[in-house]
Formats: sequence, structure tokens, C-alpha cells
Amino acid sequence: MVAVHDSDWDSAAGGEVADRYTVRSVARAMRLIELVASGPDQGLTLSELARGLGASKSTTLALARTLATAGMLRVRDTRPGPKYNLGTSLIRLGDMARNQLPIGEICRPVIAQLADLTKMTSRVAINDNGYPVFIERVDGPGTVRFYTPLGQREEPHASAAGKAILSTMPADQVRAICAENGLPARTPRTITDLEQLLDSLSTVRANGFAVDDEEDAEGVFCVGAAFFDHDGSCAGAVSVTGIKSDLPTWKIMELGRTVRRSADQVSEQIGGSRYSVWQARSGVLA
Repeated sequence: MVAVHDSDWDSAAGGEVADRYTVRSVARAMRLIELVASGPDQGLTLSELARGLGASKSTTLALARTLATAGMLRVRDTRPGPKYNLGTSLIRLGDMARNQLPIGEICRPVIAQLADLTKMTSRVAINDNGYPVFIERVDGPGTVRFYTPLGQREEPHASAAGKAILSTMPADQVRAICAENGLPARTPRTITDLEQLLDSLSTVRANGFAVDDEEDAEGVFCVGAAFFDHDGSCAGAVSVTGIKSDLPTWKIMELGRTVRRSADQVSEQIGGSRYSVWQARSGVLA
């Protein structure tokens, strides 16, 4: 990653910088927003933001004020000093981003049918560098509703969608992704050993779907399957979520095949190939 100074920006053709460059101040501003987003509901102080950024208070204050002026951050007057929360402009931008992301619109009829067929909550996630980011959801019937917020990264090693996405990647790439944040335990059943995770991904590849057996949340069971873009890369995953019960192996396999078929539908609608074709091209044995 290369930092770009103002002079580099000015000298770039047409006032633009090539993709291989990063504008440091913009990167820091984005990091600042991420820090606030992952922080407590009551907000973060300037000192906490500065520590998180690894920057001086003056630099952090300049960034925070700029973002607050644009509505990206909101300043709360508290004692002993102000705290920063996410701003309302992000709500508007989030709605716009969701509306401009056609994959959600394409997938909704598929996951609506899946929810009706399985009687479980169905979701679709896009692949964000190995992390599942859920962009659409259809709740299953009944009174049980799962708190499944859209638009945020989830742990790839602990979710069915995440493991389905990871299973399409080479081992060295999976290792690199897991090295970013480690393998934190979400529940006592979460896989926290990298070699065990890699072994489990072999099973996912063979079956064509992944299982989250109370690994992300106790009492909750998920099944997910990857779908593919026109270039053969994994574009995301479809998953279903329900209350954990003592499901026999045949029932899990049946549910997995159902989710697999829905993911194949998504692949075909976005110009990609079915899982069996991806298996053949990638050399993965069924």
C-alpha cells in the first residue's frame, strides 16, 4: 500500500489516482468511521479515537470535525468531553447503496421462495474479501425473529455463509483472512483452530454447502451455500437460519441440497455457473 501526498494527487492525470494508490487522509477518515461503528452505543471520545487510529489528537480532531460537517459523524456533548457517534448521512447513503446493489434485488425472489420452502429465515450475503456481508433477508413464518442486521461484516469462520465463501478459496488465502482477526470464539462450539477449520472446509467443498451448528450463536442453526459470478469467482452465499433442534444427518443433507439449489439459481441469474460446474473447473471432487 502506497501513501499519496497532495503533490501526487495534483500531478495525476485528470486529477485522479491509479487504483494501486491510497490517499492516506481518506483512508484514515474511513478507519475513523469504522472505529465509531464498532464502538459502544454511547460513542467514543477523541482520545479513544486517536488511540484507535494511532494518530495525534489534533489530526484526529480535524478528521472528526470534517466528517461531522458532512454528517458522517455526530458529536454528543457529554461530560467530561464530547463523544462521537455515527451520523445520519450514513443512513441515507446506506439506503442508496442498497438500492444501487442489484444483487439484492435479484436474490430476493430466490430467498423468499427458500424461506417459504424451508420455513426458516433466509439471507443473502456478498463476498467482501472473504467476509460475508448480508444485504437482503426474508424472515421465516412464525413468531421467532432473528436479530440479523444487514450491511455489516460477519465472522467468516463462525457462520455458514462465511464458511461457504471460504471453502471456494485456496488454503493460503484462508490463512491470510483468518490472520487478520484470528478465530475468536463466538460460542463454545466455534472452530478456533485454523487446521480444524481448513479440514471442515474440505467437507464444505465436498457437500456443496456449509453448516453453522451453534457456532455463531447458541441455540441457532444455519446452512449456507456459495454462488458464483460470471468470472467464476465466489460472489457471495445464500443461507437459512433456524432454531437448533436435534436434526438427523439425512435432514441436514436435505436442507443443504435445498440451499445449494437456491444458490445455483442466484449464480445463473448473475451470469455465473452452478456449483457442479465450478467443482469441475476448480478440480474439487464431489
